[in-house]
Amino acid sequence: MDRIAPTRRPSGANAGTQRWRNLAFVHWEVPVAALRPHVPARLELDAWEGRAYLGLVPFEMRDIKPSWLPQLLAQNFLETNLRTYVHLGGEEPGVWFFSLEASSWLAVTAARLGWALPYHHARMSMARAGERIDYETVRQRGGAKAAMSWTPGKLLGASQPGTVEHFLLERYVLYAERGGKLYRGRVHHPAYDAREAELHHMEETLAAAAGLPGLSGEPAFVHACDGVAVEMFGIEAV
Repeated sequence: MDRIAPTRRPSGANAGTQRWRNLAFVHWEVPVAALRPHVPARLELDAWEGRAYLGLVPFEMRDIKPSWLPQLLAQNFLETNLRTYVHLGGEEPGVWFFSLEASSWLAVTAARLGWALPYHHARMSMARAGERIDYETVRQRGGAKAAMSWTPGKLLGASQPGTVEHFLLERYVLYAERGGKLYRGRVHHPAYDAREAELHHMEETLAAAAGLPGLSGEPAFVHACDGVAVEMFGIEAV
């Protein structure tokens, strides 16, 4: 499978720009059978050495704006996504989102309408104590939540193709479904300068709210990144 082509910038003008800051990538190994019923039939689960992963990714969204909006009116908010990895018939490796939490009601509404993504409005907070980051999200409807603390560690740099870091982090295609139709969107950004990270605390009910196994026990992988500048490209029917 070609995992390099999706990392190249799509041609033409972008639909918008944003910056992602202070990211954590926490991944648990989950049986393929537990994920398969929750992913559209046209998509195949993308596995690393035969193992499927469920990831929880909290971060800050900064300077979010469509291409036509003045920078002065750009938005900032917090986001957390629950995701796994998929491909379309051996091509276009990407991300399938089970849920996305955002602290901005406007962003939730725009993403649901414009990107067909399962966003939820949530009360969210992020705080620093030295290098440690404490993060919490509680969904406004239903109360699904996650609370976690981590400390970014040693800089690993840009992930090399063929490594688990490249498999988990370097994802530039997203898939969504609406009305039984599959859609694909693209983003572009420089390769993450990945870091090791220490996870101090984690409790969550987001996975259960999505009908998935709860994320208990030690995660398989924990990474962090200081941030990247991102271009967004519109979704298209597959």
